[in-house]
Amino acid sequence: MATDRIEKLQQFLKTSPNDCFLNHALALEYVKVGNEVSAQQHFMLNLNQDPNYVATYYHLGKLLERIGQLTEAITIYEQGMSIAKTVKDMHSYNELQAAHEDLVY
Repeated sequence: MATDRIEKLQQFLKTSPNDCFLNHALALEYVKVGNEVSAQQHFMLNLNQDPNYVATYYHLGKLLERIGQLTEAITIYEQGMSIAKTVKDMHSYNELQAAHEDLVY
């Protein structure tokens, strides 16, 4: 059950509040239950804590698309592509680029 996973992740974050993997996982659980506000907050927390955590850009961009913030989604995808290039994560770069192209073209 998603609410159980949310509670467990929140507990883990009490002892490791700066863990990007846990924040990312919690954001994804919030997406699953339709809590876009909390999901967006945790994705943004990740970007503030570690801008090189590339996975966050794709999922945040998709969330922004879903809630109709297309300009913001494009910006997030562009930022993510830049970071992915910097950290040499070409798989993530390609995913971000495809998502970006779906919105721009």
